[in-house]
Amino acid sequence: MAIAQLGGVPVLILKEGSTRTVGREAQRANIAAAKAIAEAVRSTLGPRGMDKMLVDSLGDVTVTNDGATILDEIEVQHPAAKMMVEVAKAQDDEVGDGTTTSVVLAGELLKKAEELMAKNIHPTVIISGYSKALDFCNKVLDELAKPVSMDDKETLRKIAMTSMAAKTVAGSKEMLADMAVKAVMQVAEKRDDKVIADTDYIQLIKRQGASLAESKLINGVIIDKEVVHSGMPRKVEKAKIALLDCPLEIEKTEMDAEIRISSPEQMKAFLEEEERMLKNMVDKIKASGANVVFCQKGIDDVAQHFLAKEGILAARRVKKSDMEKLARATGGRIVTNIEDLSPSDLGEAELVEERKIADEKMIFVEGCKNPRAVAILIRGGLEKFIDEAERALTDALSTVSDAIECGKIVTGGGSIEMELARRLREFAPTVGGKEQLAIEAFANALEIIPKTLAENAGLDPLDMIMELRALHEKAGNETIGVDVFSGKPADMYGLGVIEPQNVKGMAIKSATEAASMILRIDDIIAAAKTETKASETPSKTGGEEEGEKSEFD
Repeated sequence: MAIAQLGGVPVLILKEGSTRTVGREAQRANIAAAKAIAEAVRSTLGPRGMDKMLVDSLGDVTVTNDGATILDEIEVQHPAAKMMVEVAKAQDDEVGDGTTTSVVLAGELLKKAEELMAKNIHPTVIISGYSKALDFCNKVLDELAKPVSMDDKETLRKIAMTSMAAKTVAGSKEMLADMAVKAVMQVAEKRDDKVIADTDYIQLIKRQGASLAESKLINGVIIDKEVVHSGMPRKVEKAKIALLDCPLEIEKTEMDAEIRISSPEQMKAFLEEEERMLKNMVDKIKASGANVVFCQKGIDDVAQHFLAKEGILAARRVKKSDMEKLARATGGRIVTNIEDLSPSDLGEAELVEERKIADEKMIFVEGCKNPRAVAILIRGGLEKFIDEAERALTDALSTVSDAIECGKIVTGGGSIEMELARRLREFAPTVGGKEQLAIEAFANALEIIPKTLAENAGLDPLDMIMELRALHEKAGNETIGVDVFSGKPADMYGLGVIEPQNVKGMAIKSATEAASMILRIDDIIAAAKTETKASETPSKTGGEEEGEKSEFD
């Protein structure tokens, strides 16, 4: 609680119960919390990284080595630690991979900054040095990056396999990488001389049972609904698909209306008119040539009957996002008024079929000519395994998409970090002053990535770093990194360990920003935690709870 003096009388500034930590103590507490988060995920980095088992308050178990998932699942209390979690989330949202790298690097940058602060170097000087180091790294990354084209399937496969090398599904990474590359290339499109590959148009459907090898890419869409009527066909070949965003039922009037019926004939006429209107709707669909209907709204029982009589397969209450995917996959147009439905609005597919997978019925729309939306059906024997397979595929899709959009790649395995560290040490003396020490600290911090890869593979990290430094001093060795399988330095480009430039650049940038933000804090003011006991809560009537006595009784 902060107290100020006014003419010898103490004045309370903060609310009672508030705590305040200032200066070096506040900085130490924040850095310690951030380092703890970095240490928590550090052992998961690389192909030889370990997994974490996370149990939430409900007892649900998650087994993963995905940095973003780990930090999302653990309930972090310390505000500085929460900032580190936000770094991972930002990295995941922006590029979809490199979350563990960004968090580990942020933790190491703070550790090196703490050493400099112990030598009485001001945090603002360190932040300024880190900022110059980051700008220099971005220039070097541009210089070292190699171009990659959308048609270079082999390189894109290597990028996908690199992102999955550390996952539980690494044994099937070649098959999954093929799927990821084909899926991303299918949804990629040119917009104003830029290639955009939006992975939101790739469905990932998980179903337990069978093995991971039976996972497959569908050139179309999977709708998690079943056919609405038992009399409808379960399989339609050469499908003409109508996509409706309007109900196939009689809508109620917007105002309160009253219909007075005084005889059975009037009642019969009223019901017949309702039936006739529904029949007209179905006739309109039939006239357009459609033999499959996907409706975003409801379908009346009578309309279902007429559709079944016409041999039309129909599904109702399809999600809006699935309707958009259907439109992109089949080439159809979503119609909001059934009167406007025409043959040109229909989508096409070789096959629409209801299938039962793992005790659940789903409708498969397959064989679309040039689908702009696709689906991947992930199979696996264990639920936790399928979840991890989905996370691995999400990372692979993101990195392939990043590579296509960015058009540049760099080598992995800690090679790029070693080269950046070497060049930063050459650059530091040109800056001079105390900022030189901060830039050198940044260079040393970058080496945490190859060091951690070596550690997690059971190698001697010090020997590996010394060996890599010596090799990077020689010209032409920019792509030498840690081969965790042979235990020796190797050419990462030759081994196919590559990743998109923007993933690596974003990891370094977000780590630097997080470290700088935490270093700027020199005062922590925490409000008192409010704890309301059930017995202290006043009753709704405003008086005492029944059976309780007032202190005045």
